[in-house]
Amino acid sequence: MLGRSPVSPLLTLDSGISLSFLGPDLATAARNVKFCGALSSNTFQGAWTSHLSPKKWIVHSTAQIDNLALNDEQKKTWEACREALSAFEFSAQEKDKILGKAFGHVHSPYWGEERKQQVPDIEIVSGIIDYLRSLGLSDDELYKVVKKFPEVLGCSLEHDLKNNVKILEKDWGIKGKTLRNLLLRNPKVLGYNVDCKGDCMAQCTRCWVRF
Repeated sequence: MLGRSPVSPLLTLDSGISLSFLGPDLATAARNVKFCGALSSNTFQGAWTSHLSPKKWIVHSTAQIDNLALNDEQKKTWEACREALSAFEFSAQEKDKILGKAFGHVHSPYWGEERKQQVPDIEIVSGIIDYLRSLGLSDDELYKVVKKFPEVLGCSLEHDLKNNVKILEKDWGIKGKTLRNLLLRNPKVLGYNVDCKGDCMAQCTRCWVRF
């Protein structure tokens, strides 16, 4: 796929926790590790003594998804939503994490504590993907948008995405190619649904003040 950087290697542990690295900085890596589960000293040592070049490691846990109790119908719905993401070449683990963040199964700063867990809705997911395509985004560009802002798949198409695109065009004159470039740079603008107007409402991850 054109325009994409190589996928970072993953080291998957028996505990269901995966390690991925982002950019060089071995000296500060220990301070930047985010623990989502318990690691033994041997496991952590193994990560640092890998023959990969020194990197900054971040720990991701997929246990929240792996332990979901879904009935047969819910599993079919989840699988259908996975299939809707198949054009973008995400791994199965990435698809689950994206859907988990969008629908409240994986904690996201965007939602805070507000988002309640729900089974992904294929009509919502497909509708949002189709709408983003209608804005002129290619599949490669959609991959980048969803990668940066997976929560977009759980936003309201009418009240968030379409309304925000109208605001961008009406108030800022942003449309067409300029809009596409903005979404690639800052896709979270699609989910802004608060405007504190300088009087903080403690919902900064969804506030237009960030724009």
